[in-house]
Amino acid sequence: MAWEYSEKTKQLFMDAVHGKPGTHLGEIDDPDGLGEHGSISCGDAMRFTFRVRRHPTNPAEDVITDARYLTFGCTSAIAASEALCTLIERGCFTPIQALKVSNQDIVDFLDGLPQQKIHCSVMGAEALEAAVFNWAQKRGVDLQQLGIDLHAEEGDEGRIVCNCFTLSEPYLRRKIKELNLRTIPEITNAIKAGGACMACHHIPGGLQDLLNETWGGGKLELKILTQIKLPDTEPVQVRQATKPEGAALSPYQFAKKIDKVIDDYVRPMLQRDGGDLEIVDIKDTLVYCHLVGRCGGCSGAGQTLRMLVERTLKEMVDERVRVIDV
Repeated sequence: MAWEYSEKTKQLFMDAVHGKPGTHLGEIDDPDGLGEHGSISCGDAMRFTFRVRRHPTNPAEDVITDARYLTFGCTSAIAASEALCTLIERGCFTPIQALKVSNQDIVDFLDGLPQQKIHCSVMGAEALEAAVFNWAQKRGVDLQQLGIDLHAEEGDEGRIVCNCFTLSEPYLRRKIKELNLRTIPEITNAIKAGGACMACHHIPGGLQDLLNETWGGGKLELKILTQIKLPDTEPVQVRQATKPEGAALSPYQFAKKIDKVIDDYVRPMLQRDGGDLEIVDIKDTLVYCHLVGRCGGCSGAGQTLRMLVERTLKEMVDERVRVIDV
């Protein structure tokens, strides 16, 4: 599958990797500000550095003159990093003013990003915050006195919710509110949480609990994972597998539930890596399918079917579901 990138995104990426003059791929020696976000083991990582023109009397009025990045990631990650540096340099911002550059500003600069790639723009904004915090420490700028909270200790203060990407509860709560994230797929698209093993989706204190608590879902909603409205029927609630309800549904309703979960949860994860899933048939609780695209030829295809596809369907549809590779 080919991502639908804008022409501007593709051009920025090509210019950066070919080292075209005016691009920003690289690192500033002895920078005034340095920030990192992400992890190479998780697939995306960014180091952002900048240099300032120092104000003679007031460090808070330093102006960023050069910005650079080292990004390990995909086309959108490189292009988003280019966009961040360009926006900052063109704006002649102080480090504090640069904090106003949001992930949405980056997306707009690129003329849009695929929904599954929004996390690339968030990565840049987070690396910028870390670099500004580093600059403030070096220059003796009291950010709290200026009313700026960069959540510097956020990762150390709270429990880890998403172990695959080492994302803490305070960080997740903040990003859910800041980015108006309403569903687990939206969280994954924006900040990658829950995008690997998916174990944090519905465990106590997991992503669904954080969503419910943030947006007023309350404890009564914790067992309801999704809801499907079929034509001329009452809404069908898909609950935890501890109380399987697949047998009470018609084959048509059961198949629609399978399709819904795959479209909302499984397929976005596969498509993020250039793969997809094709359903061949559904008989009782057996789902006959196969991986396509890049995932189809992967040596770990069998594990992906078992750990991602089957596990998700067991948790969100019926614990008796079995996935058969055909």
